[in-house]
Amino acid sequence: MRPWPMLFAHRRPAPPLDCFVELLWACRGEPRPRGLERVLPMGAPQLVVNLTEDETRTYRETAGGLVCSTTAGSILTGITTRAQIIDTDEQAYTAGVAFRPGGTTAFAALPGVELTDVDAPLDAVWSPRAVTRLRQRMLEAPTLESMLDALEVALCETLRPGRRHPAVAFALDRFAAPDGMARVSDVTDVIALSPKRFIERFRAEVGVTPKRYCRLLRFQAAVTRAHRMNGEAWADLAAACGYFDQAHFIHDFREFSGMTPGAYEAGRTPFQNHVTFLQSEPA
Repeated sequence: MRPWPMLFAHRRPAPPLDCFVELLWACRGEPRPRGLERVLPMGAPQLVVNLTEDETRTYRETAGGLVCSTTAGSILTGITTRAQIIDTDEQAYTAGVAFRPGGTTAFAALPGVELTDVDAPLDAVWSPRAVTRLRQRMLEAPTLESMLDALEVALCETLRPGRRHPAVAFALDRFAAPDGMARVSDVTDVIALSPKRFIERFRAEVGVTPKRYCRLLRFQAAVTRAHRMNGEAWADLAAACGYFDQAHFIHDFREFSGMTPGAYEAGRTPFQNHVTFLQSEPA
């Protein structure tokens, strides 16, 4: 597996954006043969700007073959629960924002749940003028770092008042802890909300139920370990990530990624959540 030449810059934004944004990033790579890649769900929303083309393409597997759908080149995607298929041309020159879970609610009037598994055109969430101005600033930026500056300015200009519900913030911290609680009852026992109300509030902000969010965290832990594995047995990996058994692990891996762990291993790329698209999985 040979990595392709690529310039990459990233950083965490300054306060108060860092409460809602995990990372700003920008990359520019050398041209490479066009191919398809499967992008795995990462458990957090993203804003992505395609600077090579003002277009975003995704591909869907059907009985008759792959079907391509297109939308705007600047998109806001909520938390994803299934893999997407994209082409490598879209990755040649891109930049974006990796939000913290539920972080889009600070920059968009839409509840997080309305963005789940959706690539929303950014000009449907922000004003078209703001999106045009952001894209122009980024195209004119002389360096990747100055491109991140333009992104940070745009986020500051669209930041909305308000803050995350304290029960949701508490739950996200606990779920992400090394000894993370995987049961809703472990959180609702110590907060001033009923289980039903907590689930509603969590889903509205984060985009999925607490239970499904914890499953996504466990899946991502497995992907991280699988990406760097070197001879480790799948059964050992499953146990280390908290799965009941290997069958449970394979079931969840298939549900979120659309592929088997073996297919992931065969199609790995330098980026753990990008997998070479294999229409016929290895045995």
